Amino acid sequence: MAESRRRVGFGVFAECLLTGVWIALASVPVVTAPAAFAAGSRHLRRHLGQHIGGRREFIADFRLAVRRGWLVGLAGTAACAAVWIDLRVARSGLPGGQLAAAVGIFALLGAAVTVLRAAAVWEPEAHWRPLLGAAARRTVLAPAGSLLLVCGLAVVVLCAEFLAPLAVPVLGVLAAAAVAVEERGRTR
Repeated sequence: MAESRRRVGFGVFAECLLTGVWIALASVPVVTAPAAFAAGSRHLRRHLGQHIGGRREFIADFRLAVRRGWLVGLAGTAACAAVWIDLRVARSGLPGGQLAAAVGIFALLGAAVTVLRAAAVWEPEAHWRPLLGAAARRTVLAPAGSLLLVCGLAVVVLCAEFLAPLAVPVLGVLAAAAVAVEERGRTR
């Protein structure tokens, strides 16, 4: 019994790492990152539900998610650029720059958690706008799950800082964390 639980757990972990590679490859054009996370999350939900699915299903999901998801990615890229400018202004010593940078970073983290939560529940027939609205409410109303995802984002950043290639498979673990947070919230 304990051996089969370990085998199942290791299988899920291995699937997360593989999914991270798929997410990284699909996110090469940066604006496709939300769609890649949506396809990766759906793949992990299929795997956990013991439904058949692999690379082909991931690609099909990615193609469907990217149709409107690239706009979410474009908005995220613009938000990152705005925060980068805030940080540059803060370093220049302008009055209020430190506060503006802190607010920008906090808002960017909130937006990233919202996108992760929306991607974790994405389905092929779903539209991104209602998904993001509901995810924003869950981000604020369920702070424990949101904090878990912020910590997951920090792990990805730290892995990239220490050993850049390690960040690639960790993206799948972040997608799994988002799926787990959403599933936990659904069962409560």
